[in-house]
Amino acid sequence: MPELPEVQALAEFLDARTSGHRVVAADVAAIAALKTFDPPVTALVGQEVRGVARHGKWLDLTAGPDGDQVHLLFHLSRGGWVRWSDQAPTTPVRPRMGGSSRGSALALRVRLDDGAGFDLTEAGTRKRLAVHVVRDPREVEQVATLGVDPLSDDFTPEALAALMQERNQQVKGLLRDQRAIAGIGNAYSDEILHVAKVSPFKLTRSFTPPEAAALHDAVATTLRDAVAASSGKPAKELKDAKRAGMRVHGRTGEACPVCGDVVREVSFADRSLQYCATCQTGGQVLADRRMSRLLK
Repeated sequence: MPELPEVQALAEFLDARTSGHRVVAADVAAIAALKTFDPPVTALVGQEVRGVARHGKWLDLTAGPDGDQVHLLFHLSRGGWVRWSDQAPTTPVRPRMGGSSRGSALALRVRLDDGAGFDLTEAGTRKRLAVHVVRDPREVEQVATLGVDPLSDDFTPEALAALMQERNQQVKGLLRDQRAIAGIGNAYSDEILHVAKVSPFKLTRSFTPPEAAALHDAVATTLRDAVAASSGKPAKELKDAKRAGMRVHGRTGEACPVCGDVVREVSFADRSLQYCATCQTGGQVLADRRMSRLLK
């Protein structure tokens, strides 16, 4: 799943290529991906793109004049992606109601007045790509309820400390909670906690002030470094760049780049996390939740 750094890079990539151009076609292929009906997708057609921005892990293409703008909001979820083409296909898009294709399937195609455009695609059988066409991004509840952006000036050490005190929960859960902190998912929460040298299951109210400050620094540096590494890359290269930059996430069985210990994994029903016992848990191996309760 693309997270804040990749979504930021996609926003910059699309913004540079779409701003100032008119939308000449917006065709839905996967009916299930479109979550709204008013305004219709066709409201984008004929409108000039004003820019592309990011809200957490959501992308927001804004088109139309001030006071009458339309927003194409989309969340790529696990299997979604953006495929850019300098010469977009002009063949008609045939809508489909569903489908169980494991390959990458077209969900939406947007074509611009210079002939370029992009496809929203989704791979796998679990279709979670979400596309909304709205007048105001806040009409989408998941956007309206987003927490603080960790790259904004509002994300201060004091703000993070306050979030940690609101309720006593595992710190990885807090980092992944979009209503608390917007944009961090499973992968970058693993990376942040490795940089901070913190167990993913440490309870938030157990942090000392220096530990909380170190976590804040780890969030900021990890995400900013990842954004810098992703910036300027074409959309097709971002997935590989993300994987290449991971220290522990997705690297079960490999050596920790800091201490050389083996990277370990805890598996859940539909996901897993990775960590280094030497760096993060004082050498304690965390129990697999499938077998027993998680250790603190």
